[in-house]
Amino acid sequence: MAQLLYKSTRNDKNVVTASQAILQGLADDGGLYVPIEQPTISLDFSELQHFTYQEVAYKILAAYYTDFTEQELKTCIANAYNEKFESAEIVPLKEVGEDHYLELFHGPTIAFKDLALSILPHLMTTAAKKNKVANELVILTATSGDTGKAAMAGFADVPGTSIIVFYPKDGVSKIQERQMRTQRGENTYVVAVDGNFDDAQTKVKELFNDQALRQELANQNKQFSSANSINIGRLIPQVVYYVYTYAQLVKKAAIKEGEKINIAVPTGNFGNILAAHYAKLLGVPINQLICASNTNNVLTDFFATGVYDRNRPFFVTSSPSMDILISSNLERLIFEASGKQVEVTKQLMNELATKGTYQVYPDMKEQFADFYAGFATLEQTNMAIHQEFDRYRYVLDPHTAVAKAVADRYKKETKDQQTKMVIVSTASPYKFPEVVVHALDDSITAKNEFDWITQLYEQTSLPIPTAVSELYQLPIRHTREIAVGHMRNCVKEILSIE
Repeated sequence: MAQLLYKSTRNDKNVVTASQAILQGLADDGGLYVPIEQPTISLDFSELQHFTYQEVAYKILAAYYTDFTEQELKTCIANAYNEKFESAEIVPLKEVGEDHYLELFHGPTIAFKDLALSILPHLMTTAAKKNKVANELVILTATSGDTGKAAMAGFADVPGTSIIVFYPKDGVSKIQERQMRTQRGENTYVVAVDGNFDDAQTKVKELFNDQALRQELANQNKQFSSANSINIGRLIPQVVYYVYTYAQLVKKAAIKEGEKINIAVPTGNFGNILAAHYAKLLGVPINQLICASNTNNVLTDFFATGVYDRNRPFFVTSSPSMDILISSNLERLIFEASGKQVEVTKQLMNELATKGTYQVYPDMKEQFADFYAGFATLEQTNMAIHQEFDRYRYVLDPHTAVAKAVADRYKKETKDQQTKMVIVSTASPYKFPEVVVHALDDSITAKNEFDWITQLYEQTSLPIPTAVSELYQLPIRHTREIAVGHMRNCVKEILSIE
């Protein structure tokens, strides 16, 4: 197989191998790495329906990460997808009424980020050896709730790495915050900031591009890397579960091989739905990609108008992982829609950075026909949770409920009732127990988040995951809180850089 190389969305000459892209995370010109071309592989679902998750993972990752050996990839996959997932299937597919829910929350932190962040540390440390990198890798990331915990769980005590996570103090759920603040590992650091996720993410990007800081790190044999979904080592493992899901639908005889499906994805940073788009480019028969947002509906407006405008009120909602106004991974789709023109991509991203808005060209907007975008209000989200439990005794977290509400609207608006709908379920309801309980019965009160967990169990009989039941026995280890403007100094302090 020919080597598949990656290039920056902002510089044609910035071309690297897969392992180099994984190590760097963000390109040094501020762009994101994308495959120069999508790999060509045979997806025979009559065969793939009999594959384990790990076997599908190898087939997909081998096509994208061509400078890794078979043994290296299989070792990374075996270390990632093992007994730390509470389901042997890794990602169970549940039929509920007319829909199928793809449950991505059976990993150690009960959120979909586990699927990519369980393997990223192994890919990254393998890539470091491959590229003879002796520096300590400093994983620097901003989180809107789930990435931080999943990344720390993956990197905790991994030799040659340390990880610093910034999260918005009042922008994550109590469970998410406690998961992060109790994280074990001598190389893990968690910092609350006084802004929102976009503030923290923008600052992290600035730190990555801060040449003086990078040099100070290099002087101490350290270098930055990223665990955010901008890293190609995060994005490609997410493609795996869409291929696996289609194979499972064939296996269950829910569809015939070749029959198209719709996929509804709760969307914030645009990584998860972009992975579904990549799966479609590989040959998975996908009809529509349904991009579901909450009231931070910048993507809904973008797909409707071709104008991306982050100059709008920011809402703290019941689905915090989607409380985002700058969807970083959208840059990869913009690059693709422009005909892979780096100058166009760079111009639009510069406009976003300086003005907070940009408008794509009409011929670019035509490239988005595969995407249907909609959003759900808090009331619509709660209604989706209530109705799905009332009808089928199936419990949704608020992010999945947003996707369900938008999927139902898609069916109603388009009259597309025949195409099988897969709704991507991105988190366990136990990450957001207060929201779910209130949606089921708004008369219930509780003293703290632990009581809400008990109430959720009493209301639904949904088994409490180990990741939640052990949470309240763990001591709080991380207490730093800072202003966004102090993030640079905080990084230097943690890393003991004078």
